[in-house]
Amino acid sequence: MEDETPSIRDMLAVNLRAARAARGISLSELSRRSGIGKATLSQLESGGGNPTIETVFSLSRVLEVAISDLLDHRAGGALTVVRGADVEVLSGEGVDLRPLRRIETGDGVFEVYDQVVRGDAPQRSRGHVGIEHTVVQSGSLRVEVAGRTVEVGPGDYVAFDAREPHCYTAPEGPVHSVLLLQYRADERLDGRPHPVLKG
Repeated sequence: MEDETPSIRDMLAVNLRAARAARGISLSELSRRSGIGKATLSQLESGGGNPTIETVFSLSRVLEVAISDLLDHRAGGALTVVRGADVEVLSGEGVDLRPLRRIETGDGVFEVYDQVVRGDAPQRSRGHVGIEHTVVQSGSLRVEVAGRTVEVGPGDYVAFDAREPHCYTAPEGPVHSVLLLQYRADERLDGRPHPVLKG
């Protein structure tokens, strides 16, 4: 029998409270730094609300933690199967992400996502820790990083320092891709040691 995976809301609630407590940041200060309303943050910490990609990435950036530190429940074993139908979609302005797996190695953390860049709007990021690696499966993806723009298609790969502001667009319609976020185990924007958060 398989265990039921906690919802994104439930995982975010537990991990957000832990990350905020580990940093000694008040809800008001987190609101100020992230630009997210205090009431919204309180709702997220209570397991409510509907977190978007922008919200989660902003919290990741301000708290200087990997996205999976906010969304992962740390389950694992000898065999891991993730059924697409069982994974909640985290949506943003122009992207739908399905978090598939967090992989920890001795010197880093990798997060694997099934990513769909919709053709209806650009997905902009002010930047966050890590390196983004994307392999396009179908469609044409435009990637803008630090004033440079490239277009990649099926089978193509692009990678960049995610601390730089960046944008994904799908000029010809939806793009299906695999997104891998790579973090050093100790990586934080301010250079301080990365705390270990329990989920």
